[in-house]
Amino acid sequence: MRTLLCLLSLPLFAQTPPPGFRPLFNGQDLAGWHGFNPHQGLKLTGEKKAADLAKQRAEFAQHWRVENGELVNAGTGPYATTDEDFGDLELRLEYKTVAKADSGIYLRGTPQVQIWDLNQVFDPKKPDRKPHLGSGGLFNNTPGAPGRDPLAVADKPFGEWNSFRIVQQGDITTVWLNGKLVVDHAKMENFWDRTKPLPAKGPIMLQTHGGEIRWRHLFVRTP
Repeated sequence: MRTLLCLLSLPLFAQTPPPGFRPLFNGQDLAGWHGFNPHQGLKLTGEKKAADLAKQRAEFAQHWRVENGELVNAGTGPYATTDEDFGDLELRLEYKTVAKADSGIYLRGTPQVQIWDLNQVFDPKKPDRKPHLGSGGLFNNTPGAPGRDPLAVADKPFGEWNSFRIVQQGDITTVWLNGKLVVDHAKMENFWDRTKPLPAKGPIMLQTHGGEIRWRHLFVRTP
């Protein structure tokens, strides 16, 4: 009976990470995360930069919430950003999104492993934007560069959970979406300054833009 009571007292999210991994999200609150949109505040300096950082941190809990062990955002506000910086890693997570939403995963604070609405119609007037090819590509690489477009369409229908496995070694990124290889050892470019290499370390960021996205089972393994 005592064992049963102990099990009942565990949080709903109490899932054991894969061997060698640790959780990035505890399933109960926003501990370990803060709000930051680098496109908004990265180039600011001095007092303006400090004020913007403070504002984004304060706004974080207004836009992000925890619900049934899931990290949820309606498509507004600063990105969910880990307090911890990471270099080489293996990241595993699951997400579920809605029609017309646009999201992604920033590695070392750099965009991004893309998440699309697969059902968007390709617009010839925007030839470098190809949501119909599916999620998982390194969308912020130079158009035509290896890895920018995924190797296969692997997205699941809306309402179902998608799973990512992402391996980052130096500036080389490999991505599996729902068990399919979609990026095969491609160089991730430094979006902020393409003349420089990818930063050695930086936070993991969960982008929010245009519609609800839910995240769960976020696990990381580092060397």
